[in-house]
Amino acid sequence: MRHYYTFPEPFELELGGKIQNLTIAYDTYGTLAEGGGNAVWVCHALTANSDVADWWPHTVEKGAFLDPEKCFTVCANIIGSCYGSTGPLSVNPATGKPYYGDFPRLTIRDMARAHSLLADHLGLRRIHALVGSSVGGFQAVEWIAAEPRRFGRLVLIATDVKASPWSIAIDETQRMAIRADATWGEPRADAGAAGLAAARAIGLLSYRGGEGYNLTQQDPESDTLPDDHRACTYQRHQGDKLVKRFNAYSYMTILDAFDTHDVGRGRGGVDAALRRICCPTMVVGLTTDIIFTPAEQREIARRIPGAVYREISSPLGHDGFLVEHGQLNAILNDFL
Repeated sequence: MRHYYTFPEPFELELGGKIQNLTIAYDTYGTLAEGGGNAVWVCHALTANSDVADWWPHTVEKGAFLDPEKCFTVCANIIGSCYGSTGPLSVNPATGKPYYGDFPRLTIRDMARAHSLLADHLGLRRIHALVGSSVGGFQAVEWIAAEPRRFGRLVLIATDVKASPWSIAIDETQRMAIRADATWGEPRADAGAAGLAAARAIGLLSYRGGEGYNLTQQDPESDTLPDDHRACTYQRHQGDKLVKRFNAYSYMTILDAFDTHDVGRGRGGVDAALRRICCPTMVVGLTTDIIFTPAEQREIARRIPGAVYREISSPLGHDGFLVEHGQLNAILNDFL
């Protein structure tokens, strides 16, 4: 069920500036047990929303690791997005017009602080488990480093503890595509739409990888050349699909925040920050993920005290965490 919370004070941002009337959209599933011992907080990825059941199939259902008969699951839409939380298309109270390109710069730390404010509002001083996948994992590890005693379990899926040069390069390539759109920066919601479609197509290459594309986008065998390749129509379709539900201003805001991620900033380095984690932790990798590789996930598990590593076998690269729900539920049900 969708809810909204408005923070009554100015929300100070790490890089300077503030957001007035910060609104956070969030969804909940299940019923909070007396004492709050069944609360699970899910942090979502780049263009997802707070409706976990919408973007993470077969996880919020009976027998799954977010079984609503057992868990009280909370997911908040990240600030800067366009699914109900304050973002670039929101009205700037200072001008009475949408922020568009004037929206202030955010960091992953700002996103985690917004989650903390919402958790306080909900009375969740102690949360049984924190789950984050992809960019959601950035938020999760940042939040738990800031408040290690709030959580009883931690699950990190296909993510990182600091944005790598490789992932930053992928982001910059997408930004270049958006900036190349002549409409980018215009004060309207659809500014940079063609660039956004191209950026999405670029991102998909890294989400699926060669094995995933070769498995799912082969042209049918034929003695004649196709009028259009299946892989081409897929790229255009996915780009157009994102443009219909997202906007380039939010996309750029989140990509920029993505690149700020460094859990060790101001905490004596990454290892010192990870040593703050004092709860049972599971790190999950995917065999063909080329953004957050299995080797990187194993290294994260090694650096977090007592953490365990599990791996999902999938030909679908990074997107495997959205698809291989059977393996994911089997891994997480016992842990949670």
